[in-house]
Amino acid sequence: MADMRWVGTWATSPVQTEGLSFRDQSLRIIARASLGGNRVRVRLSNAYGAAKLAVAAARIGLRDKDARIVPGSDRKLTFGGRDGISIAAGALALSDPVELEFPPLADLAVSLYLPGEVPESFQITGHGNAHQTNYVSPPGDHTVAASMPVAATTENWYFLTGIDVLAPAAAGGIIAFGDSLTDGNLSSLDTNSRWPDQLTRRIAARRGGRPLGVMNHGIGGNRILHDTRGDSGLRRLDRDALAQPGATHVIVFLGTNDLRNRWKKPEEEVTSADMIAGLQQLAARTQAAGLKIYGCTLLPFENETFLPGAWNPTRERHRLAVNGWIREARAFDHVIDFEKTLRDPAHPSSMKPEYDCGDHLHPSDFGYKTLGDSIDLALFD
Repeated sequence: MADMRWVGTWATSPVQTEGLSFRDQSLRIIARASLGGNRVRVRLSNAYGAAKLAVAAARIGLRDKDARIVPGSDRKLTFGGRDGISIAAGALALSDPVELEFPPLADLAVSLYLPGEVPESFQITGHGNAHQTNYVSPPGDHTVAASMPVAATTENWYFLTGIDVLAPAAAGGIIAFGDSLTDGNLSSLDTNSRWPDQLTRRIAARRGGRPLGVMNHGIGGNRILHDTRGDSGLRRLDRDALAQPGATHVIVFLGTNDLRNRWKKPEEEVTSADMIAGLQQLAARTQAAGLKIYGCTLLPFENETFLPGAWNPTRERHRLAVNGWIREARAFDHVIDFEKTLRDPAHPSSMKPEYDCGDHLHPSDFGYKTLGDSIDLALFD
């Protein structure tokens, strides 16, 4: 096994989720693999839980359609040889490895049985607004069901934060570290239209080249400097990037929400100098850990309607100053110029209409695809 290592084939950043509780129910969570293989393990998180989390059964298989599993692909997951596990508040649990062969871009289904009551007040760990349909059963352990009965669907991922594959030692792992523009906000449901998904498709389609996993650690609303939805970029860098299995490269695309200051707190109004200092720290800490880090320029967002009034000329000047620094300071190992890719040459403070989902802040599916297409794959070899 010396010539193999674990690499994340799918991941998401844990945050505290709201609006749902569980009692004696099963979950079937759908995740699109980036890197194929034949030996996997899963990571479950109780990062924000107020108490221990009981998981009585867990399984993984290839998803057929909806909540169905491909016949013959279902595998039992154990934890230290046991069927279930009690995950301490704030902790992560890693399953034992299991044999399961799957190609790149396969849909994996992870089923979890929660035997007790998990109220909303538990502070459920998950990832909201995931743009992926996931399934919640009626009461009972339905993890072994080839077609799980469905009481409700949700666009959230719950408790599952990573799937790792045993890969050749030369394989790499790309961390997409950002906000809703990386999370794929307002992209089409169940289409895997986020820009990291498009990057994954391009890697899977190329002939030869280094095997690469892509792990999407975008969180809607995330900022460099201040906590909001999820921990700030500076706070979560170690957990969501540096400690990810097999990570070799980080693509950081953060800063728009620092400028927008959604909650209008005077103490959280930032300048370009504040943001640059934060980005410098992200770069320095990543490079000190032996990973390469690529900085993405910030997209224009004049006249955004998602949060009317968030754009103003002062914030635009700070955005341009940050982008100028990203391009010129050489703090990053490479610059990915997302602004240049999507901006309107006739009106540089806005996206071109064909790339805009309509809110003047988030790209359309085509815009996200264009971002994923703009990245030079040679950066990862």
